[in-house]
Amino acid sequence: MKDFLTQITPTITTEDARHLAHSLDLRAPPAVFYANPYPVYAALREHDPVRRMPDGSVLITRYVDLIDVYKDAKTYSSDKKIEFTPKFGDAPHLLEHHTTSLIFNDPPLHTEVRKIMMGALTRRAIDQMEASLTELVTGLADAIDVKGGGDIIEDFAAAIPIEVIGNLLCIPRKEREPLRRWSLAILGALEPKITPSQAALGNTAVAEFLAYLKVLVADRRANPGDPQNDVLTRLMQGERSDNREPLSERELLHNCIFILNAGHETTTNLIGNALVALEEWPLQKALLIRRIADNAHDKEKLDDVMNTAVDEFLRFESSNQLGNRRATVDCVVGGVPLPAGTLITLCIGAANRDPAQFERAETLDITRPNCKHLSFGFGVHQCAGLHLARLEGRIALQIFLQRFPNYQLTAASVRGGRARFRGFLSVPFSI
Repeated sequence: MKDFLTQITPTITTEDARHLAHSLDLRAPPAVFYANPYPVYAALREHDPVRRMPDGSVLITRYVDLIDVYKDAKTYSSDKKIEFTPKFGDAPHLLEHHTTSLIFNDPPLHTEVRKIMMGALTRRAIDQMEASLTELVTGLADAIDVKGGGDIIEDFAAAIPIEVIGNLLCIPRKEREPLRRWSLAILGALEPKITPSQAALGNTAVAEFLAYLKVLVADRRANPGDPQNDVLTRLMQGERSDNREPLSERELLHNCIFILNAGHETTTNLIGNALVALEEWPLQKALLIRRIADNAHDKEKLDDVMNTAVDEFLRFESSNQLGNRRATVDCVVGGVPLPAGTLITLCIGAANRDPAQFERAETLDITRPNCKHLSFGFGVHQCAGLHLARLEGRIALQIFLQRFPNYQLTAASVRGGRARFRGFLSVPFSI
């Protein structure tokens, strides 16, 4: 098994990391960077924390600098129309989606859509999902038990958010099969550089998803659901502060796609990354399993144990490694003057391992207190579904480790091969 683990996260020397950092181009990073970017991030934080990329954008890697950018939504815009128009010029559906959805817009549109969405994602509403989520995860574990193993991604991690989001939008279960394929194609187009075939694949996925949603929305208009737990109905009926229609048809459809994309890939990666990390850190795996067993009869304490561990997994292997902003005026980031219009890439994965913020930052510690990671972002754009993601991670990992404490990887895992979204496509394992 050690051979498998070495392949998952290869060792990179300090000298090699400095060389990679000096020559890094996020549009075409070397294969070893996809496998283990963290030594390169460390070199950038120390020697070039505001790094000018070959395309003229800058990459920032220090925690404090990311916080400064996150805090100032006026100076650092999330609107992607200027950036994405040339990138997706031949993919009109993809361009429309990624310039309409919640995450890639500034206030006031962002504020209004987020307000409507959050009405269906309250703490109370999410707490009410726990019983059905536990039942779902238990069923997946039962199937794994029968087979004696399987694939952590296909048989477990990816299946959970698809069902949860399908339930949130009240998508009939028999119609959920293409959701993951659509999501992977649409999010794959967000990489720093994409091929024409990736753009075409993402464009087709948006077009197919839109066609499906138009039928679903028409049915929901005729047969509204409960807006307290049906996000689609909530989006259709939600009130905006200016008393206009809740959302235009275009805004409604693209934000439904956004809900799937935001909740699917990141949660899949959280669960998959955590279970692989525990295999790479066996003492932490043993400690977490022991803490679960010791607190099994005290739900409040068990929830605390798992929530702490989930936040550490999110810090240590952030599902989303990169974010983006555009400077609207001349500004200074990390002591470096930047002209208006500069595209800024926020390296979340690097900030989450910044030793200036986290003690023993390169060490997985499932008991780490007060872990203020940036995996859900920060400020006005902080992830609207963070409480749901934590719940999914907590329940999934708790049940998996209770049922399969001796799980082992049985073949080389396959990474997703992307710089922005860090996760796996396949992780074969036995129990």
